[in-house]
Amino acid sequence: MLRYHNITKDDMLNGDGLRVVLWTAGCDHHCEGCQNPETWSYDGGIPFDDAAKNELFEELEKDYISGITFSGGDPLCVCHRIEVMELAKEIKEKYPNKTIWCYTGYLEKDVKNMGIYPYIDVLVEGRFEKKLLSPEKPWVGSSNQNVLFLR
Repeated sequence: MLRYHNITKDDMLNGDGLRVVLWTAGCDHHCEGCQNPETWSYDGGIPFDDAAKNELFEELEKDYISGITFSGGDPLCVCHRIEVMELAKEIKEKYPNKTIWCYTGYLEKDVKNMGIYPYIDVLVEGRFEKKLLSPEKPWVGSSNQNVLFLR
């Protein structure tokens, strides 16, 4: 079952525009210097239940919200990849004009085979590399990470 740590509302740091962010629990990468190590555990956070889903959808109903960003942890970790894909598909169908951003330590070539690729508008790919810290590069933490505008 999908677990999460937080739903951030009116976020301007994790993608373009004003966004809602779902911070998933679980990460396979454990990058040195990660800003969210508390999200690494697959058993961390709380279950993503109907109340959490309703909270997300209430935010997405607002005209001024540009879309949703999946972050974490890693929303594409094996423990809940399918649930995140199903949620992204439902959001894309219900809110076709909202953008879906996804942060992951995986690379685009791997994400293409995960099922979620058709529902993501922007993929932020690559593991965080502390030695490549890049505060001037927008929307990423290190210079090896890429922001890929897919649609």
